[in-house]
Amino acid sequence: MDFSFAGKRALVTGAGKGIGRATALALARCGAKVVAVTRTQADLDSLVQECASITPVCVDLGDWAATEAALQDVGAIDLLVNNAACARLQPFLEVTADQFDQSFDVNVKAVLHVSQIVARGMKARGSGGAIVNVSSQASKRAVRDYAVYCATKGALDMLTKVIALELGPHQIRVNSVNPTVVMTDMGRLGWSNPDKAKSMLTRIPLGRFAEVEEVVDSILFLLSDRSKMTNGVTLPVDGGFLAC
Repeated sequence: MDFSFAGKRALVTGAGKGIGRATALALARCGAKVVAVTRTQADLDSLVQECASITPVCVDLGDWAATEAALQDVGAIDLLVNNAACARLQPFLEVTADQFDQSFDVNVKAVLHVSQIVARGMKARGSGGAIVNVSSQASKRAVRDYAVYCATKGALDMLTKVIALELGPHQIRVNSVNPTVVMTDMGRLGWSNPDKAKSMLTRIPLGRFAEVEEVVDSILFLLSDRSKMTNGVTLPVDGGFLAC
């Protein structure tokens, strides 16, 4: 399926690596003017070298005031992908307050904040828009050592539904994608051990983890007019994991 986002402006968070970077590049290839947000300047520099039309914004989304300042002048945004996230792997009994707060600040609060900033502009212009939040199958199934990550993604799914409910009357659609393990840097951090990977792979009917491009394709679909009656969904990209 070919997508065209000509004439659209898109903002992608966590655009320095993995799914976010691939999404930013795919949107640019499809004609969108892309604003790429991440906290690591070196990642932004290499992204702009790869695609000169991308506008870089370097900010730590866990910092509310810095985010407000960094995004106040980005201009009209039609499409938003909230991809930035962090994962801290710890047994439940070893979770600390700082690690809990950092995960919720990035995985949930930053999504709320960036969506507020972008959606206010969408609503004021009256031209609608689309928001996609990158969630996880971990929002729906417990995973050992992922207590806080699972909790943040569960919160993100419900946040997605509430935003969809409130923004729907303004023709702003809000959905999430919920991938299985994707072998990005974050994915390798948690699943590089063959024995641990096998325990997950045996529960995926397709017998493999997701490729980055497969998640990006789902994001593009949810951003596009091909899904203009899709709102408030959490779309599994999991090879059938949640069906079993």
